[in-house]
Formats: sequence, structure tokens, C-alpha cells
Amino acid sequence: MHRERQDGFRWRNHEIARIEGLSDAVFAFAVTLLIISLEVPRTFTELAQAMRGFIPFAACFAWLLFIWHAQYIWFRRYALQDTVSVVLNGALLFIVLFYVYPLKLLSTLMATQIMGGENLVHLPDGRVEPMVRPAEGLPMMLIYDAGFIAVFAVLALLYVYAWRRREQLELDPMERHKTLEKMGSHICIFAVGIVSLLVALIGGDGAVGYSGFVYFAIGPVLMVYYSWMARRARAAGLQA
Repeated sequence: MHRERQDGFRWRNHEIARIEGLSDAVFAFAVTLLIISLEVPRTFTELAQAMRGFIPFAACFAWLLFIWHAQYIWFRRYALQDTVSVVLNGALLFIVLFYVYPLKLLSTLMATQIMGGENLVHLPDGRVEPMVRPAEGLPMMLIYDAGFIAVFAVLALLYVYAWRRREQLELDPMERHKTLEKMGSHICIFAVGIVSLLVALIGGDGAVGYSGFVYFAIGPVLMVYYSWMARRARAAGLQA
């Protein structure tokens, strides 16, 4: 049974499929991995130190929520549960679990630098070491870029697959437009990740910081892209 949504896209599924249940469990586990290393503060100093981890945790949580919501919307719009859909979603879940640790480390490092903190971490055995040594910046960024690119490559492929099934799904003109629109948005974000990776590979250790700043282009790129797609929709006489 279809139901009209405010964005003009009919939802083809209202029940939680087994792959969605597994997805929810994996995303919940990924969030747990973000906080599992935290201990209950015993003093105000420890509490203040723990609170400094709020910003990177919030950033990581927001990204995981974004990925989870993107998958959730895809299931509701297309209700595909065949072999290809299961394989692609399984790949997405695998990548998310791989991606969570590089995401947490980089977010913590960036938040520490922004707040003027020290690039140091206190290990359980009492030793103090830098979070990232100068020689480790490049491989860390490459690992992060690889995870980021893989996530949005799979999200784009999910919409490519839905587009290939557009006849069987009986997508109307607006739904076809929005399928292409969402596919393109994931490709745009994927492309930003590719640029970041190329900057790091070509520039080496000295370009790691610039590679990270490339991700700030996501917002402007998506604004231009959605504006262009909105003009295409108006030209085709489509209204949400």
C-alpha cells in the first residue's frame, strides 16, 4: 500500500524488514563504539575532560544519523529486499563499522585543535602519547577518506539500483526526478571525498590539513546541485 509523502514520494514499505532490523542493531553498536572508551568521571577535572569529548561525539553521532536516515528513506521509498539490495546494504553496514574509529579519531583531533588543546592522549598504563604523530597524519587521512568514499559510493549505488528498477517500481515522473536527485547528491559527496583523497596523495604529509578542509566544500556543492535540480524540476513542470 502506497502513502503520499510531503516530498511527493510514495512510501512503498511501512514495516521494518529483517535487513533494517539488522541495520538498526549495527548502527546502535557503532554509536556504542563511540562511547565505550569513556569512563564515569570521579572528579570535576575528569568531568571537564570528558565534556571536551562532547563535540567530537556529537559530530560522529550526526554523521552516523545521516547515514542511517539515508538508508531508512531508501527502504521506505523502494521497499527492495532482493539479493542486490541485501548485498549493498550489508556492504554499507560493514563499512560503517570500519568507518566509526577513523571518524572518532579525526573528529577528536580536529576538536582538540580548534579548542586549543594538546594533541595528547593518556593511556590506561599512565603513558602519554600524541594522538597522531607527524608521520601518521597522511595514512590516517587516507584511511578516513577511504571509509568516507566507500559509504557514499554504496549509497549512490543503492539509488542506481532503484533507478534500474524504476519500471517494476512504477515510479512516476516526480519519483524518477527525486531518485536521480538523491543519486546525484550522494555522487557529489562521493566526489568531494575523492578530491580530498587526491589532495592527500598528491600533496603528501604537507597537504593533510588541506585535505581535511576539502570536506567543508560539501555544503556549497550540495546547495549548487540542489538549486540546479530544482530548476530542472520546474522546467519539467514537476511539483512536490
